Amino acid sequence: MAKKGNRIQVILECTEHKGTGMPGTSRYITTKNKKNTPDRLEIKKFNPILKRVTVHKEIK
Repeated sequence: MAKKGNRIQVILECTEHKGTGMPGTSRYITTKNKKNTPDRLEIKKFNPILKRVTVHKEIK
């Protein structure tokens, strides 16, 4: 049997959107190498609800 790879799928969720009180949320799905980046991802991505670039953090 083949060994599983190091690459896993993670979900990124906007952190700035929660405090606004607006409905909905901005989420992105991406992959990361768990050996090279064992800590949680934090990336700036576009939030279509707020219409600007915001910080998105990895959620479980």
